Amino acid sequence: MGPATVVFGPPMSPTTGAADVTLGLTRDPALAAAIGDISTSEIRATDSTLVSFGTRHTMSDTLSNTRGIGAARRYLFSKLQGYSQACGGCLRVEYDPAMMEMRGHPDRPMVNIVNVVAWLPGRDTTRVLVMGGHYDSCICARTDLGPLARFEATQDAPGADDDGTGTSAVIELARVFSKHFPHGLEASVIFVAYSGEEEGLYGSTHLAQRLHTAGYKIVSAFTDDIVGNVVADDGKVDSTSARIFGAEPDNGPSRELARYAWATGTIYNPTFQILPVFRLDRISRGGDHSPYVSLGDPGLRFTERLENYKRQHLPTDDFAHVNFGYVANIARLNGSVVGTLANAPAPPAAFARRDQASGGQKWMITWRPIPGAATYEVLFRRTFSPTYEKIYQAGDTTSFLLPDQLDDGWAAVRSVGSNGHRSLTSAVPPPCPTLSTRADSVAAGDLIRNCIRAPGR
Repeated sequence: MGPATVVFGPPMSPTTGAADVTLGLTRDPALAAAIGDISTSEIRATDSTLVSFGTRHTMSDTLSNTRGIGAARRYLFSKLQGYSQACGGCLRVEYDPAMMEMRGHPDRPMVNIVNVVAWLPGRDTTRVLVMGGHYDSCICARTDLGPLARFEATQDAPGADDDGTGTSAVIELARVFSKHFPHGLEASVIFVAYSGEEEGLYGSTHLAQRLHTAGYKIVSAFTDDIVGNVVADDGKVDSTSARIFGAEPDNGPSRELARYAWATGTIYNPTFQILPVFRLDRISRGGDHSPYVSLGDPGLRFTERLENYKRQHLPTDDFAHVNFGYVANIARLNGSVVGTLANAPAPPAAFARRDQASGGQKWMITWRPIPGAATYEVLFRRTFSPTYEKIYQAGDTTSFLLPDQLDDGWAAVRSVGSNGHRSLTSAVPPPCPTLSTRADSVAAGDLIRNCIRAPGR
């Protein structure tokens, strides 16, 4: 093999700490036009209507057309159906119900958890990206209601920010993507408004399991949750940055997804700063990406930079405190990563062997060919670097002699489609799979040769 070509240099300046986080990804004019169509007023109108239903608690009224979660889900379904009619039926809109037991409730009632889902089928219908937010609300932080506050379903729970904002952003993304890409992208995209999040991630747990049982490959699972507040309790204001949460391990799929979102957001909206947080979620909190991560899928949470817990899970989470220009910027960030990733081929699973001819200083990276990939690229970063520092062109081959000492860093491989879109990176060495039986070991094959085992496993 000839000498490697470095197309991307070290991203970190030792003096300024500034990083080039774009990872060699490029701007797609069609996607940029779609993102430019995201409307602050559309997001505002959706959130306003959701708040008008008084409460959207999972156990609230399902029969009224003006109050409760039933009215909210019918409103969202109708809105998505309207978008589908406008694009010639390109969206498949459905209710996704499941009867689930309310854990923690003294009576443990069975409740109909109903997600509202719109599918935008891609050319490869076996691969799906899930873009969601939860439309249920609660006043479960009301201390005067006692230990059953989380099940109070009759009093007003406006949920304007948590998570009217996230749901409104997802609905707007469904409008924009169905309008600009009525024939779909390479992979399918699912836009979903979850129910049952406040009581324990019920809706997302159900949908994640449903997709796995049906055999879909989850390219990524995103959640927008609490994406509209820009003023902290002490008066500090931040309307120009947002957080993305990518779970450990450092070589795992969610962490790779966080780097990817960091890159696309920077490319498409450079004035809106992204703060990547390398953990699953905020401390002692959770979100609708978590069930997917627990199943081994890449998952990511988008959330506001400044949270105010005095306006979460309380009647004070009202419409007046939402900054809709900020929510629109979150939606633009969502659109950049969803559109880029959905237009890319699948990532390769790569393996590494120490190169004996070089005395072990080089490593041979190999992978299997990916349908739709025109070429491949190999990336490298030091273990303490938050993102990749070098990119090598590997051409259309399925092996590459890495000139860097892999013992001192992380490598990754990605596929590049003929349209120039790049897949998620697949880290080398990968995390070790969970092996329970000999059959698991046989199925893992090469994966267990040089994987990194998590502590305690």
